[in-house]
Amino acid sequence: MKRLALEHVTDFGDFTQGRDLSEFLKQNHSNVHRKNCLSDIRISPDGQHIHAILRTPKTGLMTFDKYQRFQLIQSQKPLELGLTRTAPVSDVVYLDCSSRDGGGSAVLTVVFENGKAEFWKYWERRGGWHFLQASDLCNSPTAKVVSVCASAGFIVWCEERPPSESSSVVNATRNSLRYCICKRAYEVEEGGVCLGGVKITLHNNPCYRVIASGDSVYLVPDVKDNSLNTISKVFLSWSPEHGTVTVNSACRGAILRKPSLMCKESDFKKLMVDCIGMLSVISPPEIWAFAPSGCGGLLLFLSSGWVALLQKDGVLRQVYKLADDCSAIGGSVAHTSMAVYGDVLALAAERTLYLVDVRCGLELQRIPLKREGVLFVNHGDRGVPYLLSEAGLFVVREGDGPVSRSRPSGQPERLQPGALLMEAIFEEACKYYQQRSLSGNQLTVEKLKSGGMFQAPIALSSILGDYLSGRRVGEQGQEAGGHAKLLSSLDTELKSLVALEELKASVVGASEKDLEGHCESLVHKEVGRLLGSEVDRESVLYLNTIFTAFPSQAWRALQAVLQLGANGDGSLYSRTPPEVWKVVLSPVPAPAQCPGAGRQRDHTSAPANMAVPVFELVCRLVFRFQPSWLPRFVELAQQQQQAGASSPWGYGAKESPESAPLYKRALSALPEGSEFRDLEVELLLGSQRPNAIMQALRILIDLQQWGRVTQVAERFCRQSPLLNKEIFTALLCEVSQHRDLDSYLDLLWTLCPDDLTVTSILNIVLKSLPSPTPDASPFQARGGQLTIGLLKPLLSRVLQRETKPSQRYADILQSPSFPPPTPPRQARGIPRAMTDPAVAHMDCKQRTGSGTRVTSPSHLL
Repeated sequence: MKRLALEHVTDFGDFTQGRDLSEFLKQNHSNVHRKNCLSDIRISPDGQHIHAILRTPKTGLMTFDKYQRFQLIQSQKPLELGLTRTAPVSDVVYLDCSSRDGGGSAVLTVVFENGKAEFWKYWERRGGWHFLQASDLCNSPTAKVVSVCASAGFIVWCEERPPSESSSVVNATRNSLRYCICKRAYEVEEGGVCLGGVKITLHNNPCYRVIASGDSVYLVPDVKDNSLNTISKVFLSWSPEHGTVTVNSACRGAILRKPSLMCKESDFKKLMVDCIGMLSVISPPEIWAFAPSGCGGLLLFLSSGWVALLQKDGVLRQVYKLADDCSAIGGSVAHTSMAVYGDVLALAAERTLYLVDVRCGLELQRIPLKREGVLFVNHGDRGVPYLLSEAGLFVVREGDGPVSRSRPSGQPERLQPGALLMEAIFEEACKYYQQRSLSGNQLTVEKLKSGGMFQAPIALSSILGDYLSGRRVGEQGQEAGGHAKLLSSLDTELKSLVALEELKASVVGASEKDLEGHCESLVHKEVGRLLGSEVDRESVLYLNTIFTAFPSQAWRALQAVLQLGANGDGSLYSRTPPEVWKVVLSPVPAPAQCPGAGRQRDHTSAPANMAVPVFELVCRLVFRFQPSWLPRFVELAQQQQQAGASSPWGYGAKESPESAPLYKRALSALPEGSEFRDLEVELLLGSQRPNAIMQALRILIDLQQWGRVTQVAERFCRQSPLLNKEIFTALLCEVSQHRDLDSYLDLLWTLCPDDLTVTSILNIVLKSLPSPTPDASPFQARGGQLTIGLLKPLLSRVLQRETKPSQRYADILQSPSFPPPTPPRQARGIPRAMTDPAVAHMDCKQRTGSGTRVTSPSHLL
């Protein structure tokens, strides 16, 4: 890779009034009252126009245009606004006119603080800027526009309403919430701009700076009132087209998402009620500077020294950290400029241009600057950083010589595995002690090193030093003798870490062919390591990243790790250990709970920790590269789950209410569409579950695949009587509605359950008959109506079964002796009635009263 350097493009000599522009920019250094001069510079998307907003003592707008042909310099008319007007300029915004205006001319909107807006169009052939129209942007004549932008066919602005007359403490906070967020649709036409009606989408909100990024608009607080300290902890992201609003923080990313909240007028205070609990426990850093990322995200320069990227999905990524002492930069945030160019983040701060790989946070290069500058994106060359300073326009190009990436002082040029391994040990120790900590404070490596109370990382670091020194254990003396056993047990892990760092070093300077081989090897090792280790949320997130970035390499690695193969009958087999299947079949672990944030789980931060489980990831790869294997893979997974039910790992136990069956998890890998219905049917049938079988049967009925319908019915009716009755009832309803199953009726009548009677059959048929229509023709598209002749074989079969004597008790009726003989009785002694005359006499009286002939005991003798 070559060295990157600043290339001087122009000194404003090819701009109209270029000298005035240079003088204006020099005021940034000569006059202490003009420190915010660079923040008042606006550059057109094509880089052909530069606008300077005049604040004090004069108010207005100066425009400097780049001329393409020298002969047109005399006819250029610079646009100067506001010098004769009383209202200052709030901002200038370029409108998207690519869909309407094929000539590619620029349309500029100049918005004044009193709510007026002027629209100008630039024609180079006609001599510069031409006035189109003037409009009232705001409805209220007393409104004051504090910020404005354009996004997705809307002009969005934040306006200030007059404060209340009361000056009480309660109303002081209420008066701070006197701003509104408004929008108006626009459409650029040939002769002007057509504006829609004003819509107030959010009211009673604090002062916001509106920033357009892609199709989203970000609302960043611009308040200095101590009474709004809690509200200033968050900022909003909003889609004017769909009305979705998200509450974000500089430490958590998205914490609350409200779909279609701001389609109509909404109250800011009601929005804050839903996240008031979160606001009381978070302490985000201060936002010093911000800029759109161009892809719908927002760049944030925080007081912690981090440059973070809030993605469009609400995930907050820490990209790059400046020096720990950022107080000097924080005092001059107006001189901080950021922009993203492809995969490179450019940050201009304190006369230094930082170039960082936005994907991994690696600092590519530092370029010193003579003066402060403003970074901007030229839409004609989006992948290259452009910088504007008082000396002119500069662009970052590749120069001669190799790149000398900046490193901390004292770090040598070559790779030092020892330092990297020691840092890995300390980072792992931080995670371990953070889980055991009862405090909500975040533990860092610096705190761990300075604390002096954690001896385990220090001991491990010394072991690493002994290992990397290459000395034998016997030569290390008595001091290192206690480390010999631990060193031998860590030998495999140490070798893996060293090999990984060496592989990273070789990847940096590898060719494309060697890079592909290194990538294949690295993905194979990482997939094998993750699937063979204890599953946690971080490892699942890492596996998601690997499967997304390297799908083909991950598919080959997955086949090797699971040892997948096909048998002769078409089924799959796997020779991998049960521990790997435990990881594959396990759900995603719940996110770790912060001890200092209460016991309630934070569902609003789910987008930042969203992870697709391993089984779903594997199913997606199987579907992508071998779709016919997906049903057989799910059957193999079900076998492994059943086999592991009694294993010590327990991954095959019965699913908990929170987890879904494997076939449902596999169905999530299928994209929506009718072309994959056959694969969905195979997954449902392979589960062997009654509900899934009936779902597959209904899909086949909808597809009118009657041959497969009868095959499925004949196959699964033998599984259980209850499923047999449900399948037969569903098919009988279909027979009642059309004649497509006439050729299969003989087979269907054999599937009739034994407990179904003629009455129940007729009730099902009558309920399923289609309702007659007045204009129905006698010959319908799908046959005709059901007749008794079609049902006669079924009814005859059921009647014969009902009239035939039941054979359930045939073995009893055919017994040789009926009723069964009386069992013999054994005398256990002389009864009391035979020996006691009183008892015998009483018994005789009772028998006489009941009409039974009484025989005296003497006759019995």
